[in-house]
Amino acid sequence: MSTTRCGIGYDIHRLGQNRKLILGGVEIPYLLGLEGHSDADVLSHAIADGLLGAICEGDIGQHFPNTDESIRGISSIDILKRVSQILAEKKARIVNVDATVIAEAPKLGPQVPEMRKKIAAAIGISDSQVSIKATTNERLGPIGRGEGIAAMAVATVEQD
Repeated sequence: MSTTRCGIGYDIHRLGQNRKLILGGVEIPYLLGLEGHSDADVLSHAIADGLLGAICEGDIGQHFPNTDESIRGISSIDILKRVSQILAEKKARIVNVDATVIAEAPKLGPQVPEMRKKIAAAIGISDSQVSIKATTNERLGPIGRGEGIAAMAVATVEQD
């Protein structure tokens, strides 16, 4: 008998110079990018944390610590692939993922279909099981001032 489990993930990174902006594995044309040990893809990080949370396996900081120089610059799509393997080892099957990116700029609507496809491929599900939305912070706080980008995600899995 399987059990339905749910996990939530959240991530935020500061915007900075001389970095590519990667969200959901897609390079977004923008003058700034997100700072971080990996490619700083907040969307993929939030999804990874949601998936890990659903099976009580901690967070990406435990599995991919920023003190590990061997993974500096790692693609967050590769992180999602590894998280998917952890789920498989725990006999958990991903049912769906629902995520929201919070950013004042750039507008992300045109890239959402490609993000859905890349994330779905990384975690072994159909893009019809991946929902991605984008919103602003209504110019409030650090995100509203354009200092960073955040993402949150909910993941549902079935575990034997």
